[in-house]
Amino acid sequence: MIDLTIHSEQLEHNLEAAKRENIILPTFAQMKEPDSVPQEIKNRLRTTAMDDLDPVNLFRITWKNMPVEKGGVYGKPNYIELPSSLTGVKARIICLVGKFFPTGCHKVGASYGCLVPRLVTGQFDVTKNKAVWPSTGNYCRGGAFNSALLKCRSVAVMPENMSRERFEWLEKLGAEVLKTPAGGVSELLKAVSSLRNSGEDIMVFDQFEEMGNHLWHYAVTGDAMAEVFKSLGPGYRLAGAVFSSGSAGTTAAGDKLRELYPSVKVAVGEAAQCPTLLNNGFGDHHIEGIGDSSVPWIHDCRQTDMLIGVDDMACRKLLRLFNESAGQEYLVSEAGITDALAEKLPWLGISGIANILAAVKLAKYYELTASDVVETVLTDSAVLYGSRIDEMAEEDGRYTTPTAAVDFARYLLAADTSYVEELTYYGRKRIHNLKYFTWCEQQGRSKAELDALWYDWEHTFGAVHKQEAEIDALIDDFNAKVGLLGQ
Repeated sequence: MIDLTIHSEQLEHNLEAAKRENIILPTFAQMKEPDSVPQEIKNRLRTTAMDDLDPVNLFRITWKNMPVEKGGVYGKPNYIELPSSLTGVKARIICLVGKFFPTGCHKVGASYGCLVPRLVTGQFDVTKNKAVWPSTGNYCRGGAFNSALLKCRSVAVMPENMSRERFEWLEKLGAEVLKTPAGGVSELLKAVSSLRNSGEDIMVFDQFEEMGNHLWHYAVTGDAMAEVFKSLGPGYRLAGAVFSSGSAGTTAAGDKLRELYPSVKVAVGEAAQCPTLLNNGFGDHHIEGIGDSSVPWIHDCRQTDMLIGVDDMACRKLLRLFNESAGQEYLVSEAGITDALAEKLPWLGISGIANILAAVKLAKYYELTASDVVETVLTDSAVLYGSRIDEMAEEDGRYTTPTAAVDFARYLLAADTSYVEELTYYGRKRIHNLKYFTWCEQQGRSKAELDALWYDWEHTFGAVHKQEAEIDALIDDFNAKVGLLGQ
């Protein structure tokens, strides 16, 4: 469970800092249903840009922001639907859009889910602690952004081979950056261990083991996905929900969807070049933002029905198809998509493309029909991958209509059910047992803790799910003591 022990002296420091910096904190309930946000907060948002370093932007940690850069308040969850002419399958594929969060990525929500319980209990002291955010892509950006809003120091820990745009964004924010060697999650955890031993007054918010990451997606992302599905009207079945492995945070939305729709198949994708879940394997890949060579502590393996390997080359080729003018024009003329949808294709970052390919593979595996719906998540947009597109253009040359035709046919329409495993009970337990090598042998977790995640679900993952109301009560109490609302 998430530790909610109160540290009174440090909590008092946080309260004084919040008064001084005009900080009010959103609750999980408000992130799920932002219409409940106080009117005075909404009024402030109308004059604030999405990425302004203003604490009011904490209230834009929701899937329901209006899709504008400045002045927007709230609407329905942001999503797009990909037509059968594009996906090649009959099932409706629905994608929640992460572009319209602050930082352009939903990871700002996951990082808030990790930070806020420590903040309102005083376990993290904004006046002396430095927040450390290890990440394979966007989580450290979200953590650094939230830290800046809360006026506390932060360190973004990220592999050196991530896209140039990520590092440039962090530099503009003024965050401290620690680059780790390429090599996946294990290199990040080594760097974090060295920071812990450095003598600095730090607190590590490790998305791979922080249950706040799991809870935020269970409560907020799961709720948004359920709302979108309900909005489709009667006559449809939620057949599948697809997430990339990454930190396993988004897979928690599958836990919520299973509670509401017990027959849904929850699938987890990974790079075929690094088949950790599929084959206990390892390797390098180019799907930035998803983890590898490790199973996150917070991955609820009991709730995973299917593993899907996605070719990173397919993701890279489709990134060009969706962003080059020749690719978009081809899809409009030959695949029958609308101009409006073509304009939205850059809303798909490379991990979002991986999720879509995994959704297509799931639909083909289960032979889904037009009455079936598969939901997935677009973590970020192509904004952070411009340098990657330039690199591919330099390697492969100018993007042309024939190139678009080949890429569409080969990498999207021809996606098949290779690298797919439907999990049995012992298949699920196999991937759960892989946690031992990272978390027990390397990170000091006990075997009893590991066993509890599997054999005592009600008092681990199940118990975390029930902490949402308790955390919201602490946030409400914090805001009341700060005393800024209603003034």
